[in-house]
Order: sequence, then C-alpha cells, then structure tokens
Amino acid sequence: MGPLELAGLGAGLLGAVLFGVGAVAQAHGVRRHPAPPTDLVGFVRRSVRDPWTLLVLVAYLLGFLLHVVAIWWLPLYLAQATVAMALPVAALAQRHVEAPLGRSHWGSVALVVGGLVLLAAGSGAAGATRSDPLLAAALAGAALVLAAASLARHHLGAAGLGCLAGLGYAGSAVAVRGVELPRSGLPLTTLTCALAVPAFSLVAFWLYSLGMDRASVSSATAPMNVGQTFVPALVGVAFLGDTVRPGWWWVVLLGLVVSTWGAVRLGRSADLTRPARSGAPGSAEVAPRR
Repeated sequence: MGPLELAGLGAGLLGAVLFGVGAVAQAHGVRRHPAPPTDLVGFVRRSVRDPWTLLVLVAYLLGFLLHVVAIWWLPLYLAQATVAMALPVAALAQRHVEAPLGRSHWGSVALVVGGLVLLAAGSGAAGATRSDPLLAAALAGAALVLAAASLARHHLGAAGLGCLAGLGYAGSAVAVRGVELPRSGLPLTTLTCALAVPAFSLVAFWLYSLGMDRASVSSATAPMNVGQTFVPALVGVAFLGDTVRPGWWWVVLLGLVVSTWGAVRLGRSADLTRPARSGAPGSAEVAPRR
C-alpha cells in the first residue's frame, strides 16, 4: 500500500472509533426520552433541540469526514470494512459500562481485525470519482426504495431497522464516489450525488436510532455493518473501478466474509436486553443507565 492508501486506512479506522463511541452515546440519547418519534420530521425537530444528540452528530460528522477520505483513497470494500471496527469499539464502550467482554467477545473482535488485515493485504487501487447520469439515477432510485421500505418500520425489530440503516449508509458511501470537485459550474449529476450523501445518512441515522431504541446497540449495529459493507463492496468492484491485487481475489473475499462474520457474531454474543426507557411505568432496569 502506498502513502495515500495508508493515510486512507488510518482515516477510516479513526472514523470507526468515532462511529463506535457515537453509537453508544446515540443509544443513551435515544433512551433518555419517554418515547421515540417514529416519523422523520419529529425526529429532526427533537434532535435539533437536544444538546446530547447534537454532540453525537458532531462526532458522526467528524467520523464521516474521515470516512470520506477513506472512500476516496481506498477501494470501497476496504473503506467500508474499516467501519466494521465501529462495532468492537461500541461493544467495548457498552461493556465497559454494563459488563466486561468475555473470551467469545474477544474472539469476535479478533475476527473483525483479522478480516480487515486480509482486505488490506489484497486491496488494489481505488476507482476514481465519477459523476454520470447512470449513477445519479441509480442513487435516486435507491433513495425511493429506502423511503418506501422505511414505511414498514413499525413492524420491524432492531435487526430489520439495522439492515435498512446499513443500506442507507451504503447509499451514502456510493454517493461520495460520485461527488467530483467541479472546475467550473456544478453539473446536475454531481449535485444529485452530493445531495444523496446527507439524504441517505439522515434516513439511516433515524432508522438506526429506532433500532437501538428497541434493542441493544450491538443488535442494531451488526446487521447495519453487513449492509453498509457488502453493498458498496459489490458496487465498487462491479461499477466504480475498484481493483484487487492480481491473484488476491480469494484473500479479499475471505477477509470480507471473516470481518463481517466477526461483526455479526459479536453483535449476537454481546447482545443485551434494551435498558428500560426512562419514565416507563412498571419497568425495571436490566442494565445500568448511561
């Protein structure tokens, strides 16, 4: 890996730390309120008046900027795999407050790290940013599909909401690749991709919050990591010019599977019953409040 790739890898890992700590803080912020707003407008209205949520957003924004560097300088399959490190960070932060990590949990963390090492070893050059009508149209269509799927949020558990959130963050990552710095003027395709980044991220943040309200941090985060890792990886290699070192395809595929398996395994083994909502009548705390 060259200097730019190493810098991108470092930026992605640092962003994952911010995402992981932010996830635990986000769960705490969601559970501080008597009831979660299930509509997006209500969620935004409450969030802009809540200092705690605004702090979480600042952490996510800094993490996202670091992640953008990783997306531009690394293949999407590696850039998105670095985000999987957010789950071990979240689990460590969550368990530091609620219960220590056991041997099984540390084994899952090792799988995530080992898979990331394999991905880094086999990664090739990242595809260049590209802004074209086909990508813009695909992003617009994906946004409509995600909006339609979110209508079923009342019937979904933490895992389902986490999957939808993962697809939202996947759309945001792919959209970043379509944001070219224009030399003169702002083409409609570039504008569409640029607007898709915050649109996907906002919906994903909302669905992720609802998921963490219904179960533990890990329950919502594990399926989210699967969606936001595999979808951009496939899109990056198939359509955006991401490459793999010659003869290293099997290493990259193995690393992708191992890191994702570790994230899912950690999400299951570190799962905790959601702490009772503040003010809920007749409810008992099952874990210390944060």
